Amino acid sequence: MKAISRRSMLGQAGLLASTAAVGLPVLAAAGAEPAPAPRKLRVVVTGGHPGDPECGCGGTIARYTDAGHEVTLLYLNRGEPDAPTHLGVTGVRTAEAQRACEILKAHAVFARQIDGHAIVDPAHYAEFRELLAKERPDVVFTHWPIDNHADHRAMSNLVYDAWFRGGRRFALYYYEVSNGEDTVQFAPTQYVDITATEPRKRKACFAHASQRPEKFYALQETITKMRGIESGHAHAEGYIRHVQSPDFGLPLAG
Repeated sequence: MKAISRRSMLGQAGLLASTAAVGLPVLAAAGAEPAPAPRKLRVVVTGGHPGDPECGCGGTIARYTDAGHEVTLLYLNRGEPDAPTHLGVTGVRTAEAQRACEILKAHAVFARQIDGHAIVDPAHYAEFRELLAKERPDVVFTHWPIDNHADHRAMSNLVYDAWFRGGRRFALYYYEVSNGEDTVQFAPTQYVDITATEPRKRKACFAHASQRPEKFYALQETITKMRGIESGHAHAEGYIRHVQSPDFGLPLAG
């Protein structure tokens, strides 16, 4: 019988643990009991407005949902400066967001803020912590904290506060939108190959018809192609994981 070294045993254990954590298939050793079913993750992608998560993370969202994970798109507002804050409001941009979520097989949640008038103060920190806690996330994606749009920066701060005060339990990733136009100084640490899901990302972005996607999506496509060149794929999305964040991993990240 071939002896198994301590190093190989530790290596195999580490691989199995890290693979199971992200919900990917685990290969059982010959003669071992079948591996348990991958754990279903709860993923939250936050955005300042309807359309932001779709543009920055649409391909990754589709990969998560295709793998059976649960994804929530959490919008800071409903994209309309004069929209009332009560949760029952309906409007063009709300309907577009819900349609985009259907395409990505995710579901939408709206915070109680107003487009262009984001408030970050103790009361709103507390309200957002409660809202995010209800989702019980394993992984959260949010805006890069120095985006040019104030609503993006507000959402990033609210997420960071919830993550920090909550004991840094969920994995925290930052994403980009309209690189060079809105997101600046963004250098990804990890990539996700979205070659197969880019068409669904495009369709989800085009669900936001009131925002002239035929004009803005060209830049999004340029970004995914650029990140693809960097990571060796036709299309990719890039992310920065907070250095103190748990590493649950991205869906088959490249």
